[in-house]
Amino acid sequence: MISMSAVFFMFLILFGFIGGSRGWAKEILVIASVILALATIRLIEDLLGLGRFFGNNANTQYWIRIGILSVLTFFGYQSPKVQRIAKATEKRGQLAERLLGFLIGVVSGYFVIGTAWAFSYQAGYPLLIKQIQAAPPEIADTVNRLLELLPPVWLDQPLKVFVALVLIFLLVIIYFV
Repeated sequence: MISMSAVFFMFLILFGFIGGSRGWAKEILVIASVILALATIRLIEDLLGLGRFFGNNANTQYWIRIGILSVLTFFGYQSPKVQRIAKATEKRGQLAERLLGFLIGVVSGYFVIGTAWAFSYQAGYPLLIKQIQAAPPEIADTVNRLLELLPPVWLDQPLKVFVALVLIFLLVIIYFV
């Protein structure tokens, strides 16, 4: 049996290697797409009032959230052929560029996998409910502490999401324009 936290950290390392090969500039766009997904979900659920319709059905809410996250993350990975991105990632042979790409890739993995994990936890793990078993208390405590640090938990209010959205897009505009 493997802990959810161990799987989470393995995914972070995998995303780090992906980021190291893609370059840090492209990984910033992935982070921006996840924050945009969280803002879209908040807009749909809270500001448009559609969250009331999902209140009774956590499974439907989960699939809509995962669908939005998947679509926007997919397009975040489909990086445009912007000259500035190409220039930032053309020095792939340099160790510093790969290391920065790895670190930003870990952060993008934290946003992508952490968001998906938080949504799964909130819905009661609809895909894994038959495979999940009770963990020893020390592992359960670690998992619970980790769940409190995931993006949908600390970006749980519309104002926080929109501040994060503004900040990440300021970064994107300042760098890419």
